[in-house]
Amino acid sequence: MSRIPLIAGNWKMNGLVADATALAQGIADKAKAAPSLGCQLLICPPFPLLGVAAAAVAGSPVAVGGQDCHAKVSGAHTGDSSATLLKDVGCSYVILGHSERRTDHAETDAQVKAKAEAALAAGLVAIVCIGETLAQRDAGQTIEVNTSQLRGSLPAGANAVNTVIAYEPVWAIGTGRVATPDQAQEVHAAIRAELIALIGAEEAGKMRILYGGSMKPDNAAQLIALPDVDGGLIGGASLKVDDFWAIAQAAG
Repeated sequence: MSRIPLIAGNWKMNGLVADATALAQGIADKAKAAPSLGCQLLICPPFPLLGVAAAAVAGSPVAVGGQDCHAKVSGAHTGDSSATLLKDVGCSYVILGHSERRTDHAETDAQVKAKAEAALAAGLVAIVCIGETLAQRDAGQTIEVNTSQLRGSLPAGANAVNTVIAYEPVWAIGTGRVATPDQAQEVHAAIRAELIALIGAEEAGKMRILYGGSMKPDNAAQLIALPDVDGGLIGGASLKVDDFWAIAQAAG
């Protein structure tokens, strides 16, 4: 079944206004010059940079997303931002349940699910992240951990239009290590099988599953060519226009 690859750049806590403007503009310029590119592009800057990034990519095929949202629409939640606010400032996607949020902020599957449901209600596409640690992989728990996180984090009403899954082996994020093609495909196939059980074969067959563990220009083509890998959630390589664009070309 044909799925349009998504190449999503997670800028994490990097960049200032000038950096964000130049990076977003550089990506937008390349995208506008390549209208036949066979993938979708997304950048997810830090919250304060969303406005300048959205302005820089306006009129291009590049979408903008947030890196997190609160489960509530409004209220006394200092330091948080709602999905409706993200939508209002120009976002169309939001990353939820990233391993750094799960670790640094002790986010649970239930919290990720609540945030994802808020994202869907606001009209955003939820990118729901799951992944195992090195200790869990070494203990033979990779498939169990990922399918359990998926069951606990998938929002009610999830379908192939409003939800994307990102598999991020925690041991491969920012370490330079990367899952072998066989390892990546094994987990992506297990995720799709679990999605079939959760939302049915038709929607599961159309839902995109991204790989998010140190995807770079030199390994992107091999990973994206795998049957159940539908693009990438890119960290460090998304901070350089040429690297991000090379991955996009590998997908398109």
